[in-house]
Amino acid sequence: MEATNILPILKKRLAFLSGGKDRRSGLILTIPLCTEQTSMEELSSTLDYLLGIPSDKCKARGFTVIVDGRKSQWNIVKTVVLMLQNVIPAEVSLVCVVKPDEFWDKKVTHFCFWKEKDRLGFEVILVSANKLTRYIEPCQLTDEFGGSLVYDHMDWLNKRLVFEKFTKESTSLLDELVVINESEKSNQLDKERPPDSNFLPSLDPETVLQTGHELLSELQQRRFNGSEGGGVAWSPMDDELLAQPQVMKLLDSLREQYTKYQEVCRQRSKRSQLEEIQTKVMQVVNWLEGPGTEQLRTQWGIGDSIRASQALQQKHEEMESQHSEWFAVYVELNQQIAALLSAGDEEDLVELKGLQQQLSDVCYRQASQLESRQNVLQSAHEFHGTAQDLSQQLDGLLGMLCADVAPTDGAAIQQTLKHLEEKLKSVEGSLAGLREKGQVVMDQMSNQTTWSYGKDVPIENKENIDHIQGVMEDMQLRKQRCEDMVDVRRLKMLQMVQLFKCEEDASQAVEWLGELLDALLKTHIRLGDDAQETKALLEKHKKFVDVAQSTYDYGRQLLQATVVLCQSLRCTTRSSGDTLPRLNRVWKQFTVTSEERVHRLEMACSFHTAAEKVLVQASPEQGDLPVEVEQETYEEVETVGKALLDRLTVPVIFPDGSEQYFGSPGDMASSAVHIRDKMKLVEDRKLTLHEEDEDEEDVEQLQYDQIHDQNKELQEDEELQDDQELQEVDKELQDGEELELETNTQKS
Repeated sequence: MEATNILPILKKRLAFLSGGKDRRSGLILTIPLCTEQTSMEELSSTLDYLLGIPSDKCKARGFTVIVDGRKSQWNIVKTVVLMLQNVIPAEVSLVCVVKPDEFWDKKVTHFCFWKEKDRLGFEVILVSANKLTRYIEPCQLTDEFGGSLVYDHMDWLNKRLVFEKFTKESTSLLDELVVINESEKSNQLDKERPPDSNFLPSLDPETVLQTGHELLSELQQRRFNGSEGGGVAWSPMDDELLAQPQVMKLLDSLREQYTKYQEVCRQRSKRSQLEEIQTKVMQVVNWLEGPGTEQLRTQWGIGDSIRASQALQQKHEEMESQHSEWFAVYVELNQQIAALLSAGDEEDLVELKGLQQQLSDVCYRQASQLESRQNVLQSAHEFHGTAQDLSQQLDGLLGMLCADVAPTDGAAIQQTLKHLEEKLKSVEGSLAGLREKGQVVMDQMSNQTTWSYGKDVPIENKENIDHIQGVMEDMQLRKQRCEDMVDVRRLKMLQMVQLFKCEEDASQAVEWLGELLDALLKTHIRLGDDAQETKALLEKHKKFVDVAQSTYDYGRQLLQATVVLCQSLRCTTRSSGDTLPRLNRVWKQFTVTSEERVHRLEMACSFHTAAEKVLVQASPEQGDLPVEVEQETYEEVETVGKALLDRLTVPVIFPDGSEQYFGSPGDMASSAVHIRDKMKLVEDRKLTLHEEDEDEEDVEQLQYDQIHDQNKELQEDEELQDDQELQEVDKELQDGEELELETNTQKS
């Protein structure tokens, strides 16, 4: 019985072999009864199928049947137990009926089983789920009975289907392979008998072998249930339930017959390949030595232009395309011959090597001639292309040389001259490349040969060589004419560049002079804080004027050179334009401004000199008495200072009537304040000197009175001192007389 026949019934899981074993190593058969009505016919079919799986040796140990009646009625349980007597009476050792929590009538059930014990032939016990471990180890029970054994019914069923499919397919395939191999053996003995090449196996041997190996691997690893967790996972298809030798034996037989079949296929393929190779080799050789050689012999021109060479290249590509098809056949044939040679069959080696050598010689010779022809055409195409480009370059250069040169500016003329030089250099490079490519074409054509009647025959290419040499000579003459015209144009352009350069530099000189004028008016505004600084500013201004004078002279020289160049180039329409008037106008403005600057500095120098003279002479240093300052010096300071202040308020008047002030009003105000401060300092010094003269007379009278008083006090002090001395002398005399009188008294 096959699982596919009762697959819907097996999916219901009416009974199953979980892989667990009792303490006697007997298999455990589980019958899980449900609340629904169980079909005894389907259960019987399921048991028949399951009991056909284990080996006889395994069946001899007996089965322990677990009837799970927790969700069923007692009459159904009783029917199942009685049915076991008819299905597997000899194999059942023990029947464990798992009772529900609300148990049936104990007296009735006990009486029934006790009454039927001898007739059943096996022991039946009633046990609750938690006490089932008294008879079976927990590791041999599934989780529904509180055990740790992992069992997946659908996974087991799928693997069982795989096993049965492999057994069926492998057996059928073995029969077919045996028939094929025996038939081929008979054909080898009778060589005149045509082989039956259409007889092929109905199944793919590789697929069947792969399925068998995967199945065997599952069995050997004891992971048929798909368990990946920890602990021992018992499989119902291990070496006790399903004989592994059966799978291994099928695999060994299948491999043996498949190896023979592969050898049969190889021999068939080899014979077919050899015959096919011989036919194709002759086809390739006949075409290459016939139509292919004739095509090459009639195509040897190179054309007289790039368009003609392109047309020849297109024809050659068409010819190469035809040859490529045959060369592809050659490559394929060569690979096939090499594969057959590597097989090492001595009877075919000589024939295969001969075919290979003949095919290689013809193909290599034809490919060499095609490549030579392709190289000549490619070189000719490059030569004609270079010649065409060179001709266009010479035409463009000649057009530039024949066109008039319209003067615009120096940069444009310089760019035109540079462009002209680049074009001439490009022409020289292209001509050198043309000579090089022409020589390559001639060398290739001189070595060109064709294969005719088994011999190499040289080809006459005199017409092609003469054409190439003529093209190169014509290009050389055209290039020489252009070089002569370039020399003349170069000289004229250089003069024009010099002309525009002079005009540009003259305009630059005007700008520089304007910048100097602007700097003179805006930054040269200081008059100095003293005479020494003012003199330094005068010297600096002279150098500044010298720079401006040099700039003006440089601009005049450039404008004169411009006139000379215009006459040389016959450029009557060009002149100095407004550059010369602008140069003269700016120079006149600079001159007027410079003179005004010098006049102001000179006035400032005179003012500072007079003021310093007053301040120095009127200020005694190191105890010297002040020198008397003349009245004219004071008047000079005042006069020059006022004149300078008035000058600062007057603008610079240019020849054209326009006016311009030095610096900003704030700068002029700062200078005026400094001058006024110095004038006030001189005036203060003058008043101070006058007051000092009056103070000196008072000081002299005071000194006289002080001296008189001091003399009078000294005289009084002397008189008082004399009186004191006389008194002291009198006292000493009196004391002496008293001492003497006392002495005399003591003596008496």
